[in-house]
Amino acid sequence: MAKVIQLEKNGALKKSCVGFSWTTFFFGFFVPLFRGDAMWFIVMLILNICTLCVAQLILSFLYNSIYTKNLLRDGYKPADSYSENILRRRGYIL
Repeated sequence: MAKVIQLEKNGALKKSCVGFSWTTFFFGFFVPLFRGDAMWFIVMLILNICTLCVAQLILSFLYNSIYTKNLLRDGYKPADSYSENILRRRGYIL
């Protein structure tokens, strides 16, 4: 089960999840599109076409992690101690 965390950058808050992505499992390559992640939308679309949607199952386990790591790379920080503790336990931050 995914845990919802909040990340903050310059006063702007974004929600992210850590764990299995049920939204990616059911909606596939549309999830990055909804989150404004154009690069992963294209990557997932191509992978789903090439693998006849088998990649969708695999990406359901990976996409929340990829999205959260990209936000952290872009300068987002945990907005509260709950989010920080989850990220530390999962190895996203030291």
